[in-house]
Amino acid sequence: MAILFANKVDSSFLLKAQEVSNRLDIDLNWLMAVIELETAGTFSPSITNSLGYVGLIQFGAEAAERIGTTQTALSKMTAVQQLEYVYKYYVIYKSKIKSYVDLYIATFFPAALGKSNDYVLQTSRLSAERIANANPLFDLNKDSKITVAEIEEKLLQRVPVSYREDLKKKVLLGTLITANAIGWIIALVVGYRFLKTRNS
Repeated sequence: MAILFANKVDSSFLLKAQEVSNRLDIDLNWLMAVIELETAGTFSPSITNSLGYVGLIQFGAEAAERIGTTQTALSKMTAVQQLEYVYKYYVIYKSKIKSYVDLYIATFFPAALGKSNDYVLQTSRLSAERIANANPLFDLNKDSKITVAEIEEKLLQRVPVSYREDLKKKVLLGTLITANAIGWIIALVVGYRFLKTRNS
């Protein structure tokens, strides 16, 4: 599979993005698709939205501080330099990122990582309606709520048709890998208990 949006960046960006993806154990196309969406297709490290978020994955002030920098510093970096901070942002979620959708949710609303498709984005401080009003792109049915399923649907709409099935498979593969891992753990525990009972 070719690299998504490769025509929008130079070779040094692609090399660094591949390095970051390898360190995070994710597909390069997941990262490329997320950055394309967050920068409105520009791949600009200095792009700033109306809410004050900046850069390749739209860093907020708190996120920038957590990874040891500031929004101002991030906006002055080259795209290649900023990719290292993209890695620093995602690495704490590494074990939970199993798909393209997971990677975007880690970017947009980390509290929803690992939640079911019908999970509604909200917190004790932010109502579902307020989040939906601030992010109308994802409120597909205009019910003033955003679900994980709506995010997935919109994300897949954003990529070229030829890539959609591939990204869907990767989403499913992440689920299957998790299910299989749980199955193996259960089997090992049961087997261990059986042997322990026989030998006691």
